[in-house]
Amino acid sequence: MRPFTLNYARPRVLPAVVTPYRYDSSMQLNVLPDGRPAVSDRELLLAAGTTTSTAHSQTHFDD
Repeated sequence: MRPFTLNYARPRVLPAVVTPYRYDSSMQLNVLPDGRPAVSDRELLLAAGTTTSTAHSQTHFDD
């Protein structure tokens, strides 16, 4: 028997996520396309809440 709710459930479509910064290994922090540190962009921080390192640092929370 199929549960009633499965007749109406739809797969959730996740929005495409574009990260507006990249990790720069020479500077060891996330940078914007123009080369500035990602933490200097207040609007980005307000929207994202953080700029977690894409290097997956185990010792600290980058940026």
